[in-house]
Amino acid sequence: MRILPCADSGLLVELDDLDQVLALHAALTERTLPGVVDLVPAARTLLVSLDPEHADRWALAEVIREVPLNGGGLVDRGLLTVPVVYDGADLGEVSRLTGLSRREVVRAHTGTEWRVAFGGFAPGFGYLVGGDPRLEVPRRGESRTSVPAGSVGLAGKFSGVYPRASPGGWQLIGRTELEMWRTDRDPPALLRPGVRVRFEESR
Repeated sequence: MRILPCADSGLLVELDDLDQVLALHAALTERTLPGVVDLVPAARTLLVSLDPEHADRWALAEVIREVPLNGGGLVDRGLLTVPVVYDGADLGEVSRLTGLSRREVVRAHTGTEWRVAFGGFAPGFGYLVGGDPRLEVPRRGESRTSVPAGSVGLAGKFSGVYPRASPGGWQLIGRTELEMWRTDRDPPALLRPGVRVRFEESR
């Protein structure tokens, strides 16, 4: 674990892997720590946002160092079924990279339950983990300037759904009509940390 100052009052905790990030996030969420206003997990880091008027940054850093990282995890926020038409522009490339047929890629993607580990990139974008390890593929060598909203993609060990049209470099395998982000909905994001996701083939 490495703890670095971030901006004027935050802390950036660097960890070995996502499991440690989720364990620390769960442990800190259960505690009442003075001045902590937000916890933002990512693949190997946890950003601890602080209120400088109520937090002693370095005293908090020492508390964080003492937190055991051998347990905990995401709070279960229920199951979301996401219907997907598997006709993505990179489905053939994913098939080539994995050695699976296109139908096997679809079965692998729909055959396991995913979970949102953390959000980022854009409002409503969730990084999903827990899928079939055979689907681990690199990002595209060249990002697209625009990826349509609802596109379902793979990158590394993650899957995700683009909540709006934006540039992106994930391998696109399909699309969904579900709106991932709507400001008139409470909460606005369907994919929040802890939500379990089951992808379902739609025709």
